[in-house]
Amino acid sequence: MSRLKEKLAEKILEQRPRTAKLLKEFGEVVIDQVNIGQAIGGGRDIRCLVTDISYLDPQEGIRFRGKTIPETFAALPKAPGSEYPTVEAFWYFLLTGEVPDQAEVDQIVGEFRDRAKVPSYVFDVIKALPRESHPMVMFSAAVLAMQKESRFAKFYNEGFNKLEAWGPMYEDASDLVARLPRIAAFIYRYKYKNGDIIDADPGLDLGANFAHMMGIRKPYDDVARMHMIIHSDHESGNVSAHTGHLVASALSDAYYSYSAALNGLAGPLHGLASQEVLGWIQNFKKHLGEQEPNGENVREFLWETLKSGHVVPGYGHAVLRKTDPRYTTQREFCLKHLPDDPLFKLVSMVYEVAPGVLMEHGKAKNPWPNVDAQSGVIQWHYGVTEYDFYTVLFGVGRALGVLANITWDRALGYPIERPKSVTTDMLEGWAQAGGRLVKQAVTA
Repeated sequence: MSRLKEKLAEKILEQRPRTAKLLKEFGEVVIDQVNIGQAIGGGRDIRCLVTDISYLDPQEGIRFRGKTIPETFAALPKAPGSEYPTVEAFWYFLLTGEVPDQAEVDQIVGEFRDRAKVPSYVFDVIKALPRESHPMVMFSAAVLAMQKESRFAKFYNEGFNKLEAWGPMYEDASDLVARLPRIAAFIYRYKYKNGDIIDADPGLDLGANFAHMMGIRKPYDDVARMHMIIHSDHESGNVSAHTGHLVASALSDAYYSYSAALNGLAGPLHGLASQEVLGWIQNFKKHLGEQEPNGENVREFLWETLKSGHVVPGYGHAVLRKTDPRYTTQREFCLKHLPDDPLFKLVSMVYEVAPGVLMEHGKAKNPWPNVDAQSGVIQWHYGVTEYDFYTVLFGVGRALGVLANITWDRALGYPIERPKSVTTDMLEGWAQAGGRLVKQAVTA
């Protein structure tokens, strides 16, 4: 058994009594209330999911295992010659909540190397699809095609033991994390580079190997490491994470669960934002023509966008009330590696002007940029100009959070997810009564 799996087993044994005690002794303690707006409005802000992997703080942004993004990057062992941690180190951290030492990271790098071989039939499935298929269709289909490899499914069919279910889920999750970069790079080269496939380099860590297979020069290896880590998890309530949790709660394996999560991520309201921001920025640049962006012409274009009834893409967030630290992390990379890139210079000027305009406009709860305000510009700079592929890049990183979470779901024996529904008649009755608890005569 690997050191990571041993450590995870220790953590699970520590955590199970805490969850069991909460259920047994405090299961009736009320932690939230639900109103009609939340029931109709997608369940927003209802505290009914549990995860220790990450938490989204309105002021500090995402915390991974209690650490902010800067703290996470500072604490984890770095890739050789890099300022960024390896994805392998981050995977250990997400699963256990502990910072690994270099020997533990090296073990995972070697383990991922062994796990990374993708069955040949997966590439056959991708090539059997029409080449004009969306790359997310190819990606999701490839993940689902591998379901026959599932150790969790085999474990269930041979006699399910609830307390041991996390082990085969961990194996499936680790296999998927190791394989997804290879599949994504294959899709990119097959679809956009005339099928000129680049074989993996077994001597590289996961992020560097992804850059190699994409055929993109340094420092794109650091872009890959940074991108995967900051896109890995965002609490459990976002569509992709919640979908993965929901499907896995039915004891579906990691392949079924993550393929479903990818289908949610493909939705325009979830994973499409970075390409929408980039498109807006490029239209803005075209509008400027030969002009250099400055405070005056940027302000003018922002007001034109708002007065036309559109939002400023990449600005605002459902939870955050400050600049997204994921934006700041990418901005720092750009200031170091592509300060003179025309698109970045425009993005940077928008960052200086947009918050003031949005506050003056008065309708934005959060006038600060989110992660998507920056990410597409970096990909474009390094030659990944195919907008549709950006959600696949998102999907490679999001796997880390989703798969870590469903491993822990099985470790703690979380039940099948089954919220209770109500009818519109019930809601109207409770609305007239001033609430369900105010007038018990209303049928529940």
